[in-house]
Amino acid sequence: MVIQMKKIFEIKNDQIIERKKLSKNNWIHLINPTEEEIVEISKKLKIDIDTIQKALDRSELPHIETEEFGVAYIIGIPYVIRFNEKKKYRVLPLGIFFHNDGILTVSLNSHPLLKDVKHGNISNLSFQNKNSFPIKIIGKSVEYYLKYLNEIQDDILKKEKTLIKSTSNKDLEQMLTLQKSLLYFTTALQGNRSVLERIENNKDLKKEDLELLKDVEIEIRQGIEMAKTYRDILENTMATYSSIISNNLNDVMKFLTSITLIISIPTMISSFLGMNVFLGDFGNNPHSFLLIILLAFLISFILTIILKRKNLL
Repeated sequence: MVIQMKKIFEIKNDQIIERKKLSKNNWIHLINPTEEEIVEISKKLKIDIDTIQKALDRSELPHIETEEFGVAYIIGIPYVIRFNEKKKYRVLPLGIFFHNDGILTVSLNSHPLLKDVKHGNISNLSFQNKNSFPIKIIGKSVEYYLKYLNEIQDDILKKEKTLIKSTSNKDLEQMLTLQKSLLYFTTALQGNRSVLERIENNKDLKKEDLELLKDVEIEIRQGIEMAKTYRDILENTMATYSSIISNNLNDVMKFLTSITLIISIPTMISSFLGMNVFLGDFGNNPHSFLLIILLAFLISFILTIILKRKNLL
């Protein structure tokens, strides 16, 4: 389902009021905007169309750009995608554009983080401060990264229990999906840290903003270390359990081969003796059929014992 939405908010003393028309001191939020909406906003805010579209490129990495209209921040925020009672985690860009009349944010999907901004759930968030605003947005995004990383850890523990008894590749495929998610998280967190480093080099950065930035950097490092640790655990787990699955399949094949060999003995004996060959007095014996059956089962029993002792059954 494609979501297309344009929201306009008026900012008064950092209070957010939804409006229908553009005015001064606006926060405009675009979710997967149409070409018409992009062109309209580009003309009214004098922001280059290509700059806006960077926030709609799934592969766009976090960075800062200084343009004629003002400053543009592209940061990575985490998403959880649910499908068929399964879920995967991805990172999509969020564009934050400071212009003369306020702030423009652009994203491909709706996200709880933006609802936190709208409902004032981010403490002391100032729309006028071009340094603290992106720092706090990145800091809030880290909370979601850590939340989803904990969910991934729980998923890994659940998968470990099922993999022990599994001979299917489906569980390993799900583990691979989690591994990709952790890779996306690591890359995005490192990119967001680079954005913070650029902000830290700003000479106009206030002391309280610098302290906030340092706190967010610590949380980002924590998130990166968590993601790397979980990736290592996943790699080791997948390697171990792929070996277990291979061994389980080898055991199954070994068992089936041994059973086939045992069953083939009676068949082979009955085939030989069933040919039109002269068997002498044995052929005229009324108990010859029973003796053949006993002989076949005796050989199969001896073969079973031999295979069992060699751990082939």
